[in-house]
Amino acid sequence: MTFVTSSSLRPLFHALSIGLFSGALFDLCSLPLPWMLGPLVGNLIASIRGFAVGVPESLRLAFLGVLGLILGAQVSPDLAARLLDWPVSAVLLLIGVGCSTAACASWYRRTGFDPVSAWFASAPGAMTAMITMGEACGGDPRKIAISQSLRVVLVLLILPPLFWFQQGAGSVGANDASQKDASALYLLLLLPLLIGIGRRCRLPTPALLAPLLLSASLSATDTAHFVLPNWTQNGMLLVLGCAIGSRFQGMSRTLLAHHLYGASIATLISLLVLAVFAEAIHQVVGVSRAVAILAVAPGGIGELAILAVALDLDPTFVAFHHLLRLVVLMFFAPIWARWLSARGSRGGAP
Repeated sequence: MTFVTSSSLRPLFHALSIGLFSGALFDLCSLPLPWMLGPLVGNLIASIRGFAVGVPESLRLAFLGVLGLILGAQVSPDLAARLLDWPVSAVLLLIGVGCSTAACASWYRRTGFDPVSAWFASAPGAMTAMITMGEACGGDPRKIAISQSLRVVLVLLILPPLFWFQQGAGSVGANDASQKDASALYLLLLLPLLIGIGRRCRLPTPALLAPLLLSASLSATDTAHFVLPNWTQNGMLLVLGCAIGSRFQGMSRTLLAHHLYGASIATLISLLVLAVFAEAIHQVVGVSRAVAILAVAPGGIGELAILAVALDLDPTFVAFHHLLRLVVLMFFAPIWARWLSARGSRGGAP
């Protein structure tokens, strides 16, 4: 696996330099998640202003694999006792996904989206699949892609400060990884193999899920526990923050502004609808409100898993629910796509 090519070196150098400066600035100002949100915001501004910034996809996938190893290491032998409560929260999650998707699609229809684009832009997850299937059904792939990307960024910018103000500046992200000795680092050498196996097995988000499954099996059997020192985790957050922020490279400010209003309202609608189901999960299952909100939040599994690890908010619970949502969306989206295509050919407007 080639992580960086000669043509991507300059944009990568720019992205990481901006990320380091922005992260240090956020850290100096004691803002939440400085080494993720700082690079994200800095690269977002730079990409909109036309600077050449970017993180190669292969490098992003490698760091996503590291995140998978960290998530899998959260699994413990006593996890089985907790699993008994998870079907309840899973059902609440899936009902919430259906309600929030319908509410957001209704909003996007009011802003001028065609029915297909509105529905696929509103699905909270599996972004690449939603863009591909939406285009196949006659939707506008650019509208779907921009709306999906903006929602992910907005969720990442809204939730950490919300937890920060609610719980207090010193109580969020108090990860104790710096007090642990690094262990099982040999698993890093297996990442290219694991990602390749994940692709061949057609796993959803293979770069994250394949390393997660291996790390979880080793941790659950007490064979090995993958641990990184805190400064290394900050480096992972920096690279992934740069990758998210540079997604809008080449997009004009006019086009971004045109879609930002609609995506902001849709994101708020989705968060408000899902907050009702998060409260139900909190009351029924007993997890904290912050964990429940993060488990149902309308972002990608990779991005929300990063938040769960960085904020130390029950990453196993959060990752399980986002993986479940991803699998269900991947299963039902083709069925929904065929229905939309058939209805569209009859002249209907869902």
